[in-house]
Amino acid sequence: MPDTGRYAVRLAVGPGDLQAAQALRYDVFVRELGGDGPMVDHRAGLEADRYDAHADHLLLTDTARDGAVVGVYRLMRADQAARAGGFYCAGEYDLAPLLTTRRPLLELGRSCLHSDHRGGSAMMVLWQGLARYVADHDIAVLFGVASFHGTDVAALAQPLSILHHRHLAPPDLRVRALAADFQPMDLIPPDRIDARAAMVQTPALIKAYLRLGGFVGEGAFVDHDFNTTDVCLVMDTGRMNVTQARIYGGAR
Repeated sequence: MPDTGRYAVRLAVGPGDLQAAQALRYDVFVRELGGDGPMVDHRAGLEADRYDAHADHLLLTDTARDGAVVGVYRLMRADQAARAGGFYCAGEYDLAPLLTTRRPLLELGRSCLHSDHRGGSAMMVLWQGLARYVADHDIAVLFGVASFHGTDVAALAQPLSILHHRHLAPPDLRVRALAADFQPMDLIPPDRIDARAAMVQTPALIKAYLRLGGFVGEGAFVDHDFNTTDVCLVMDTGRMNVTQARIYGGAR
């Protein structure tokens, strides 16, 4: 895995590493963003769910702080998802368009950085580690939910609408929010969207996926437990923006 400056990237090994990842997730998703869930351990300060035991966990560590975990990505391949009883995203989206391709899939989830390490090189280094993992496992399609903070869909009308009108996945990759919780994203006509305002409201991680050539599925999912509004992002490695891929993934 790459090591750049003060950061290093590696896969979690053993329960100690997993707990370090879950502790960082608790700081970000629970303390900072107000999320919760059935397996969240508030006493121990750990954000966990049933998928953790079956997935790989990519850790970003700070070499200046004795290898403290400051970033994390949860990675789940199709074989791991089979052992877990399915992908996490399947609880929010119909993944049939992806599952029927028979191409190697990788679900990305629970991505976060410690607040002291945002806005610099940390995310780039974490993504370089992800690029290495994708190459090592010959992954063809990456996907996962990405979140807007809050559950007020009307307040998110601008960014949701621009995602729907400009970045909707092609039919062969177009996952769709489950009918029972389907939240339309085309809330504003294309000619009434304030593109600048929409981009300001869009989280940096989502914008980075879009620069790589990512798409969004149809419909959003309002996650009241996590206090988020989710969209499903899909990236086909064969359709990625090559220039941006080199920036985020180094030589790969």
